[in-house]
Amino acid sequence: MSVAIRSIGTPVERVEGREKVTGRALYAYEHAPEGVAYAAIVTSSVARGSVRAIDADAALSLPGVLGVLSAQNAPNLPGAEGELAVLQSPAVAYRGEIVAVAIAETAELARQAAETVRVDYEQAPHDVLLRGDHPELYRPEKVNPNFPTDTEEGDVDAALAAAPVQVDETYTTPTEHNTAMEPHATIAAWEGDSLTLYDSNQGAWNVVQAIAKVFAIDAGRVRVIAPHVGGGFGSKGTPRPHVVLAALCARHVGRPVKLAVTRQQMFTLTGYRTPTIQRMRLAADHDGHLQAIVHDVKEQTSTVQEFAEQTAVVTRMLYASPARRTTHRLVALDVPTPSWMRAPGECPGMFALESAMDDLAVACGLDPIELRIRNEPEIDPESGNPFSTRNLVECLRRGAERFGWDGRAEPGAHRDGRWLTGMGVAASTYPARRVGSTAHGTAEADGTFTIRITAADIGTGARTVLTQIAADALELPLDRVRVVIGDSESGQAMVAGGSMGTTSWGTAIVKACERLRAGEAEVHVDTGDDEDPGKDFARHAFGAQFIEVRVDPATGEVRIPRALGMFACGRIINPRTARSQFLGGMTMGIGMALFEETIVDPGLGAFMNHDLAQYHVPTNADIRDLEADWIDEEDFRVNPMGSKGIGEIGIVGTAAAVANAVYNATGVRHRDLPITPARILATRQ
Repeated sequence: MSVAIRSIGTPVERVEGREKVTGRALYAYEHAPEGVAYAAIVTSSVARGSVRAIDADAALSLPGVLGVLSAQNAPNLPGAEGELAVLQSPAVAYRGEIVAVAIAETAELARQAAETVRVDYEQAPHDVLLRGDHPELYRPEKVNPNFPTDTEEGDVDAALAAAPVQVDETYTTPTEHNTAMEPHATIAAWEGDSLTLYDSNQGAWNVVQAIAKVFAIDAGRVRVIAPHVGGGFGSKGTPRPHVVLAALCARHVGRPVKLAVTRQQMFTLTGYRTPTIQRMRLAADHDGHLQAIVHDVKEQTSTVQEFAEQTAVVTRMLYASPARRTTHRLVALDVPTPSWMRAPGECPGMFALESAMDDLAVACGLDPIELRIRNEPEIDPESGNPFSTRNLVECLRRGAERFGWDGRAEPGAHRDGRWLTGMGVAASTYPARRVGSTAHGTAEADGTFTIRITAADIGTGARTVLTQIAADALELPLDRVRVVIGDSESGQAMVAGGSMGTTSWGTAIVKACERLRAGEAEVHVDTGDDEDPGKDFARHAFGAQFIEVRVDPATGEVRIPRALGMFACGRIINPRTARSQFLGGMTMGIGMALFEETIVDPGLGAFMNHDLAQYHVPTNADIRDLEADWIDEEDFRVNPMGSKGIGEIGIVGTAAAVANAVYNATGVRHRDLPITPARILATRQ
């Protein structure tokens, strides 16, 4: 495509930036429908059992309280299943589950009323801890979203028995929470049998479909509005129980109802990353060439509905090996249902794989980068297809030169005053996919163009990037194009997730704009049935993470003075917002490595550190010299922009790079996350 005015590739400022900094950008809870009431959630204080009775008399006696709903009086939801079957049963499946809700004239009064509701339970024994020898581990039918649970290629057992160099270690990751800045919130308003939801989500169209099913109404009667979303990291990718609850409350009182999930409630009601126990077995010859890879994963789900994280899928395609086996096993515990968290599968899986590769490099006496290069596949090991582009080796080599990898010392050999220092590396990868989406385009009378698509901007800069894509496709400057997102009335579209948002939405926008440029005044396009130019290729983004650490052996403190991510992710549409995404992912990876861990009290069956005072995420003091850069490439086998998704690859591999750097600094390998001062001190040599 030849364009006279090019926006793609330039660091355009966010088109909604002024709205946000001046407070004019409305988030879900800030909309103000007339006559709005407020709701506050009552959650269970036991981890398993049932509700015997609920006493709401004291709450209902408060002036201004409009009602209390529970399983005793909530209406039947004919299409509700799993976590969305809110107040449909007295059964309690986990501590913190919704058991009632109070509705009042003000938010303060609703919360007061909720606190006065008394719940009597029939308590039952509970089980909330994942362990590798759990007797009820089972094989799920599939792993998220629809990958095979187990795979095997070649004679794995023979390769394991014959190879002279072996690694057989177990790596664990804890429960982690998404902790988006904007709490989950919904305003529900009924008009007859039609429902409007102002909701904080990553995909308005998905919310429409789910809520229409729950209430057994036509999807055309549900409208979801989400123009601005304050983060999600996967937790807002599907509607959570509070969305159903808000709609129930609004129908009960015959008024719009606002419902915001508190920060503490977010830890039980809005998803989390499952803990994992991962056994890695690598077998290689003396030169480091892999002969077998085995990745066995154990993780948890709930008794409410199944979610199986695809933790081992990355091991199926990253490195060349004639024999490979991957397995996933689940146990259903008395816990909330885990769900998507940034780079589900690849993120925890790469901690194990890339830590094991570092262990193998030590066993073979090889530089960790050289080991990875020696195991670079010519084609995708899983599918047998050629890669559309694969510049992992270039990322490793270019990143090593820029980071000063040649100055890396032997493990435990370098000090700077009281600090032990070291460097670590890990590969990154994430699939580059797209799904069909719809878009609408209008040529306005004033010479401008309006594009409408049910996209979501969760802080990534999606609205800006889509405006750039549209402007280039129309061969116009940015100020003549307006992209409207976040309204389900624009039709079916991909959620902001799976690093597929921009690639899916952008493809539909390009198609719409090409027709507008050809002279049509109003267009509607659907890319669902379009030919896929890359269907016979393996499409992935790649990268390499480089980390320098400083470890105080006396206190166990770990500091990260430098980090570099080098990426190959197709054409970078906006360098400004892309760098922000890469750095954000790397920051989350550092948090995963050093801080983030949701503690479960086995006696109470509860998440204990359920707020931002106790669940530690990185702050400015923890992140020093953080850099992200990329290799120039284009991949038109993914989409007509030549780009790949970048929202998740930044977190993939980062935790392993930190752990590998800690090993290089101290000479001690840490295979359990997070690497806290207590764990450093416990293994001090």
